[in-house]
Amino acid sequence: MSTPMQYYNSIPPVSKKYATICLLTSLGCHLQLYHPSILALYYDDVFKQFQIWRLITNFFFIGYFSFTFAFRLLIILRYGVQLERGPFDKRTADYIWMFFFGALSLLVLSAIPFLWSPAMGGSLVFMIVYVWSREFPNTRINIQSLVELKVYYLPWAMLAIDLVLGNRLMPSLKGIGVGHLYYFLTVLYPLAGGSNFCKTPFWVYP
Repeated sequence: MSTPMQYYNSIPPVSKKYATICLLTSLGCHLQLYHPSILALYYDDVFKQFQIWRLITNFFFIGYFSFTFAFRLLIILRYGVQLERGPFDKRTADYIWMFFFGALSLLVLSAIPFLWSPAMGGSLVFMIVYVWSREFPNTRINIQSLVELKVYYLPWAMLAIDLVLGNRLMPSLKGIGVGHLYYFLTVLYPLAGGSNFCKTPFWVYP
């Protein structure tokens, strides 16, 4: 049986870094080292006070320590890791680009007032779930020993869980939408004979 450190060291690099940063970000809020509002996406502060970091830090807050936080962290460590070890194996740059694409798309959506969210870590996590569900559509999954369903329907099942937990649905819906856009542009459209307009740019490669 592996130790916690052995497990941590076994996590592939992108998922490890994102999960670690999200954990430390929420830990800092829990210890009251700072308030989440300093990380949040406020476009007025970005453009009028040049607080550029908000364009990035809002993606690292996935909630205060709670069931929702644990659920989202588990998604990164389970489905994110399976993506990185499976379809994105030896394609680290492509996996990083998926995150970049998702973040950029969410920033654009949040410029629309009724689609704005102060923190979009949850949306990025839902993008991971959606892409994973499309890569492994026929796999069957058991949710809390209550419901068994095909992975293809997992994002919608998790949306229902968000509804039960009283979480806002808009961030999750945005994650699903951006995940579908990424999968359509990188997989479905090229398979249909179209060009890959979402090809990983050269500057992402090490």
